[in-house]
Amino acid sequence: MGEKVAAGAFDLSDRQRYRRKLQQCLAGLARLLDEKRFDRPRNLMGLEIELNLTGPDGLPRMMNAEVLERIASQDFQTELGMFNLEVNIQPHALGGRVLDQLAEELRTGLNYAHRKANEVAAGIVMIGILPTLRQDDLVSANLSAVDRYMLLNDQMVAARGEDFHLDIEGVERLSCTSASIAPEAACTSVQLHLQVTPGRFADVWNAAQAVAAAQIAVGANAPFLFGRELWRESRPPLFLQATDTRPPELQAQGVRPRTWFGERWISKPYDLFEENLRYFPALLPICDDEEPLRVIEAGGVPSLSELVLHNGTVYRWNRPVYGIADGVPHLRVENRVLPAGPTVTDVIANVAFYYGVVRALAEDARPVWSRLPFEAAAANFDAACRYGIDAEFDWPRPVRFGGVARVPAVDLVRNELLPLASAGLDAWGVAPVDRDYYLGVIEERCRQRVNGASWQVATYHRALESGLDREAALAATTRRYCELMHQGEPVHTWPVGVLPDAVVAPG
Repeated sequence: MGEKVAAGAFDLSDRQRYRRKLQQCLAGLARLLDEKRFDRPRNLMGLEIELNLTGPDGLPRMMNAEVLERIASQDFQTELGMFNLEVNIQPHALGGRVLDQLAEELRTGLNYAHRKANEVAAGIVMIGILPTLRQDDLVSANLSAVDRYMLLNDQMVAARGEDFHLDIEGVERLSCTSASIAPEAACTSVQLHLQVTPGRFADVWNAAQAVAAAQIAVGANAPFLFGRELWRESRPPLFLQATDTRPPELQAQGVRPRTWFGERWISKPYDLFEENLRYFPALLPICDDEEPLRVIEAGGVPSLSELVLHNGTVYRWNRPVYGIADGVPHLRVENRVLPAGPTVTDVIANVAFYYGVVRALAEDARPVWSRLPFEAAAANFDAACRYGIDAEFDWPRPVRFGGVARVPAVDLVRNELLPLASAGLDAWGVAPVDRDYYLGVIEERCRQRVNGASWQVATYHRALESGLDREAALAATTRRYCELMHQGEPVHTWPVGVLPDAVVAPG
């Protein structure tokens, strides 16, 4: 959720001053870019995963403060809801056995956290949306007691001026309202960071946008919300509506939502930060005393704190990030597309696919974004969220034929994107044994047409057929998911729709 801030009230002058500081920060960023002050290529990647807390009954447990106290590790932090945690894996250089190393570190950390959560009758779950969440669970009283979350909630509610309306029509329809941004906490995701030079940034961001739909198709894991079966990946429409500060009149005028796929390919990183200032009013107008241009003129590196804070309140699925490490500024592409889970192996397979295919697409002499309209990329993303592994995309035909063709997502991934991902991982220097194993997981998902969402749906309907009512079927599905998640075998190997006797209704 970004930088820590202190709670407080804002007046009119705060917003005017903040707007001026944002312009100064943007000018400072342009100056740093012009002077080529950014870090050299280091092939660094980072990984964050948002988690859920549940009890043995599969229901959410609102106790992240107690669990974090027992975990006592800086790798684990609070998230928006009291049933959420976040785990952060230290940055790694892409190469060698990095994928297996990431898997081992993640397993060790999650197993430790799960044991500690067990001490207070809770457990750790990696999933896109917890199926057992009820509307009553996602209220302001269940937001984590952190100043930033409370302040952000207050400002977003004030900006909207009325309740947030959730209206998602998928297999079933959900329509309800919320007096707070708490429904956003239902969305638990994986965030992938890639440090890049300014010269490579636009190509990497464009590649990440182009492949976002394929990421969702193979990785969807959020088919339920508030007891309704919706989209195969319901996080994006939920996140959009739960953070939508536009009342209906502004929506009708075409004002852009704060959760945003974007509307164009870019040519430089400056474009995205400039869009943030042009389109989105400040939510947290908190200023510091730094004068960015004076810091640069003195040979220093400005924090650009206002720009960074504002950027954190614009929820792009591929977000630009400005940071400083060891006194040197750097840029990262933050990929926020993927849901959490199902298993560590599945997460690392998604990691391998993303970093491999983005590297290959970014270095293509005829980049896909020069042949695919941006509107088609956005439509592909929407289709992937709705239909998951069964989605179909518009994708450029081979250069010799030209044009765009309709193709099933699984065919596109298996026939074109997986070979590209393999080549991209080779370019990063990833060990072939890691490359083949983790990309093989993606291939098997496509071959069997199974991902986390399809498994959840099949298992839920099996539970209904056994005689359980809707609420009990969702709880049984969640408990079985948790059991298999902790066993650790990838989701395409899970028995589909099979529930243990203990959670199937008798008779």
